[in-house]
Amino acid sequence: MKTQLLFCCLAAWAAAGSSATPPPTSRTLRVELANLWDKAKTDEPVVLRLSDIAPDLPVLSAIVRRDNEEIPSQLDDFDGDRLPDELAFVIDLPAKSRTTVCITLSTEKNARSYPARVYAQMLFRTSKAGKYAKGTSVYAQGDADTYNILHHHGIAFESELNAWRIYFNEKQTTDLYGKFHKGLEIAESLFYPTDEQLARGFGDDVIKVKNSCGAGTLKGWNGTAATHLSPVSIRGQRIIASGPVRTVVDAEVRGWQYQGQELNMINRYTLYAGHRDAQVEVIFDRPLHEEVFATGVQRIAGADAAHFSDHKGLVASWGTDWPVNDTVKYKKETVGLGTYIPRQLVVNEATDAENYLYVIQATGQSRFSYHTTFTSRKETFGYADAPAWFDYLLTWKDGLDHPVELKILRP
Repeated sequence: MKTQLLFCCLAAWAAAGSSATPPPTSRTLRVELANLWDKAKTDEPVVLRLSDIAPDLPVLSAIVRRDNEEIPSQLDDFDGDRLPDELAFVIDLPAKSRTTVCITLSTEKNARSYPARVYAQMLFRTSKAGKYAKGTSVYAQGDADTYNILHHHGIAFESELNAWRIYFNEKQTTDLYGKFHKGLEIAESLFYPTDEQLARGFGDDVIKVKNSCGAGTLKGWNGTAATHLSPVSIRGQRIIASGPVRTVVDAEVRGWQYQGQELNMINRYTLYAGHRDAQVEVIFDRPLHEEVFATGVQRIAGADAAHFSDHKGLVASWGTDWPVNDTVKYKKETVGLGTYIPRQLVVNEATDAENYLYVIQATGQSRFSYHTTFTSRKETFGYADAPAWFDYLLTWKDGLDHPVELKILRP
């Protein structure tokens, strides 16, 4: 009798198991995007956290469509577990408009590839001159001489409009590469174009940052001047994403002895296709106390030097100066810089010998973000003078203040 009962129980369990619904392998959702701004948006970034839209689905691929158009997108892994955390794409939206995109998420990989519109690069020097090893991350003791560990002295990233690098040392400053024509160049030029590449119309370094904040580098603040990120226990850089839609790169310090605290901080730069501006996310491992920081733009020299502030978080500069020490081979470059900090972060405006700044504070927060951008007179698609650049920045700021609104719709 016990044997018969056991057999019946096992049979029922097997039947139940065989009829159980298998886990889903895909999911489709519709997302409404609303541009409530009175101007059209071109290459507007859209980012969705997979934990918000598909928390139970181990997503490995995604397809984004608007009507019959497939929109290039990418999945990015931020925590290094080899599973994506965010879906990102850019989209054009007319003024005062709404549109709906259809997103299909799958647990299966697909072979889709899209044209690269951005690129990130980290190159380690090797024992052979002119030969480099590609990398994705590097960490070193905070007191080590790290300036020459990497080719171009740090991580580099670009869109079609411009290119950036972040120095791998206590400065952690953004250095800037201007372009004559839209396109990607860094994979070929390695940030240092040859004479042959220059003759073909490649861009080049357009600014000497010295001890400044360059364009939008977060610095310490000692009450009278911006300071570098030192001393620290560990210093590192990392490529999280390298396209085709956006680059995401980290500049990190651990054990930063600053204003009576020990801070672990990541400065995360995100550059989207079609954009000249980078978003800077500043991420700490705990809420801040009352530390203050500074960021803004470098003061550029020259007879045409100009400065602009709206006194509400936007600061800008324009000028002409030597971009490198070699004043024989290279000519002076004219650049325009701009940084926009959300007003709630602003403590006050400040200047020092090399910068126009805002002093900022985020007490009780463990992360905050702002945007920074630049142009150069190399550009055939750029701005003729300081007034034109400053006018553009006011519109740029207004656009950032009117982000696209997202609404998840039922399938």
